[in-house]
Amino acid sequence: MGIAHWDDVEKVRRERGQMAGTWSAIGAAAGTSRTGASRIELAPGEQPTPPHVHGEAEEIFYVLGGSGLTLLDDDAYEIRAGDCIVYKNTHEAHTIRAGEDGLDVLAFGAREYFTSSELPRGGSMWSITGWIKVHDGHPWDREPELEWPEPEAQRPGTIVNVGDVEAEVRGGRQRRFLGSTAGSRWTGLTHIELQPGTLSGPPHVHSVEEEIFVVLDGEGTFELTPSMSWYGEPESHPVRVGSVVGRPPGSGVAHAFRAGDAGLTLLAWGTRDPNDICWYPRSKKIFWRGVGVVGRIEQLDYWEGEELE
Repeated sequence: MGIAHWDDVEKVRRERGQMAGTWSAIGAAAGTSRTGASRIELAPGEQPTPPHVHGEAEEIFYVLGGSGLTLLDDDAYEIRAGDCIVYKNTHEAHTIRAGEDGLDVLAFGAREYFTSSELPRGGSMWSITGWIKVHDGHPWDREPELEWPEPEAQRPGTIVNVGDVEAEVRGGRQRRFLGSTAGSRWTGLTHIELQPGTLSGPPHVHSVEEEIFVVLDGEGTFELTPSMSWYGEPESHPVRVGSVVGRPPGSGVAHAFRAGDAGLTLLAWGTRDPNDICWYPRSKKIFWRGVGVVGRIEQLDYWEGEELE
């Protein structure tokens, strides 16, 4: 279990050619491994990366503040606070640029690990389609100057604002499924608002899915409930605006957030692995994601009924 705060994460300033921005690796600070989250803070007119396409990783951005543009191939679209943007893998080349009031975004995505081998003596490496000559320097140095077009009047369905997404209301909890509304396929981003004292959901633990949470407003606690006695004792950790929580898969420890007196608003990002199994220790329920089946077990002690000679 890892908890960090974005104010305590090192800010790295990157400037290269037309690209500039300040990055904070908040996911890594919270102990994530296969997935990541970064906070990117841009001054007016700054663009953090060249237009790029991922082969495997689907990215989801959430705009914390400011305004600007996002580029999708040859078209530009306005973005503002509360927007969720889904960048699908193998689709449009994309990047962002800050407007006159700057731009502050969260970028979520799985870390890509592709097969390649380098031959250092020959200065080459191969990929799945052939071999590549290894060059000195940085690939961004080859990027031509980008001329940004005027923004289109109508935004595509891959950009949604939290205020326009219908909420699922249950008790003192409101959930808005931003990622799926914007067309995400492999990952999800959910905006959760909790009334004082409300749990974010039943405590649960995932077998495969890794999750990242970022607190946007209010305060509360992050609660851990071991599913078996040997996983330790229950724990409760205070969280506030800017708290980042990483939950690894297969921990054996269920988790949930509880809102404090001021309520609690957070983002929940996670993968959608069809092999994932979710365990709810309070109700003894199991959810098999890939087949959409929920079951309940009758016992927790797997030694029960066994004869040992």
